[in-house]
Amino acid sequence: MKAEDSEQPKHLYEYSVIRVVPDVERGECVNVGLLMMCKRLRKVWVRLTDDLQAVSMLCPDCDTEALGHQLVSFVTIGCGHPEGGPLAGLPAEERFRWLTAVRSTIVQTSRPHPGESLNPDVTFEELYSRLVKR
Repeated sequence: MKAEDSEQPKHLYEYSVIRVVPDVERGECVNVGLLMMCKRLRKVWVRLTDDLQAVSMLCPDCDTEALGHQLVSFVTIGCGHPEGGPLAGLPAEERFRWLTAVRSTIVQTSRPHPGESLNPDVTFEELYSRLVKR
């Protein structure tokens, strides 16, 4: 057995930041969540912040309750929960592509970014802490 055969394989992944853009014309946004997908593991990670105070500061008239319902759909579809409807039943990479499709609504995602990781669970936590967590 060669030395490289015993090395743990790196997993390719893609991630995208979930953003709230209260006024599309102004272009200001607040990072409120993170999506990450690893095709090899057939897994999508999704986490949202429960602190929408920054959104309220940018847009005092924003209905944060309705916004919360929109954001929850990222979790139900991304994680493949049955309440996410037919989209939640798609393979991980198709759910990720659907969720990261370009939109001009109040809830948007960044363009997907690729990476490699020995431990995607740890990588997701690190990305979330750096890009979303306040």
